[in-house]
Amino acid sequence: MTTPRFQFTIAATDGKARTGTIAMQRAEIRTPAFMPVGTAATVKGMKPASVRATGADIILGNTYHLMLRPGAERMDRLGGLHAFMGWDRPILTDSGGYQVMSLSALTKVTEEGVSFASHLDGSRHMLSPERSIEIQRLLGSDIVMAFDELVPTTTTRDQQAAAMERSMRWARRSRAAFDAGGAHAERAAIFGIQQGALDEGLRKASADALLDIGFDGYAVGGLAVGEGQEAMFACLDYAPGQLDPARPRYLMGVGKPDDIVGAVERGIDMFDCVLPTRSGRNGQAFTWDGPLNIRNARFAEDMTPLDPDSPAAPWSKAYLHHLVRSGEMLGAMLMTEHNLWFYQQVMQGLRDAIAAGRLREWADAFRVRYRKPA
Repeated sequence: MTTPRFQFTIAATDGKARTGTIAMQRAEIRTPAFMPVGTAATVKGMKPASVRATGADIILGNTYHLMLRPGAERMDRLGGLHAFMGWDRPILTDSGGYQVMSLSALTKVTEEGVSFASHLDGSRHMLSPERSIEIQRLLGSDIVMAFDELVPTTTTRDQQAAAMERSMRWARRSRAAFDAGGAHAERAAIFGIQQGALDEGLRKASADALLDIGFDGYAVGGLAVGEGQEAMFACLDYAPGQLDPARPRYLMGVGKPDDIVGAVERGIDMFDCVLPTRSGRNGQAFTWDGPLNIRNARFAEDMTPLDPDSPAAPWSKAYLHHLVRSGEMLGAMLMTEHNLWFYQQVMQGLRDAIAAGRLREWADAFRVRYRKPA
C-alpha cells in the first residue's frame, strides 16, 4: 500500500472537538496537534531529536525569514529544509505574509503582492502568491500555506473586507502555483487561510471562496493579534464551522495553553505559537498549576522540579533559577525543553479526553487548576 499524499482521518469526536491523524508521506501527525516554531530552521535552543522527544509530530518554518537568510535557492541546493536542519518529519511553512506586515519597513501592498524592505539589511523584495509558493517548494515544505493579507482587527470593516477579498484572489493564485509544482505537489499539501477579522459575514464569505477553490486543510487566520481571548473565542464559536468538516482546521499563532484548550473545544485541530520557546528563554515555565517566573526569589532554594515527569526534572527549580538569573544558556535550553514537553502533554491530554468522550470534564479540571491563584 502506498502512503497517501495527505489523508485526514477523524477517529473520535466530542462535541465540536475531534481527534484523529493526518497521514503524509513523511509521517503521521496526531491531532489535535501543536507545532513548535522553528522560524529560521531551528527550534531555538533545541536539537531536532529533543524536539521529537517532547512528542512533537510536526514543526513550523517560515518563508519570510528563510527567504532572506540563508535564501530559498541556496536551501534547495543544500537539499531542502529537512536535510539542512536534520528533521525528518513533516514541516509546515508559513507563507510569510504576517512577517511582511509586522516586521518590514516601507511595505507596499498591491494586487501583485507585497513589496517590502528586509528587516535585516533594508534590501527590497517582492513577495507575491507565486513567489511565496515557489519559496515553500524550494524549502521542501510538507504543508504549504497560501499567501494572504492580514490587517488588524481594529481597522474598518471596509478595510477588512478589501483585505479578505484580496486574500481570496491570492488564495486562488497560490493554489494554481502549488498545482504547477510538479513532484513537490504530488507529495505535499496546501492549506487556505480564512480571513475576515471578527466579522461573521466576512468570515463566511472567505470560507465560501476557499471551499470553492479547494484545499487540503483550512486555517483560521487573523486572530491572536491582540483581540483578547473572549473575542477570539467568540469568533471561534462560528468560524471553524464555516469550513469543510472533513478537513483539518488550523488556528494560526495560538497560543497560551488555556487558549488551545478552548479552541479545541470549538473544533480546531492544529496550532503553532512561539510562546513556549520564547517564554522559556525569558524564564517563564508553563505548568499544570499555571505559568511561573523562575526568576522569582521564592525559587532560589526550591529543590522541587517543575514537574516530576518533565525532561527538566533532574534539575530543581533552585538550579533553574540560578541558571536563568546568571544568564547561562543551559537555563534557556532546559526551560524551553520543559515548555515544549508541557504543551505536548496538554495535546495528549486533549486527544485522550476526546477519545474517551470526557473532554468537558478534562477541560474544566484543567482550567480550575491552571488558573488558580498562585
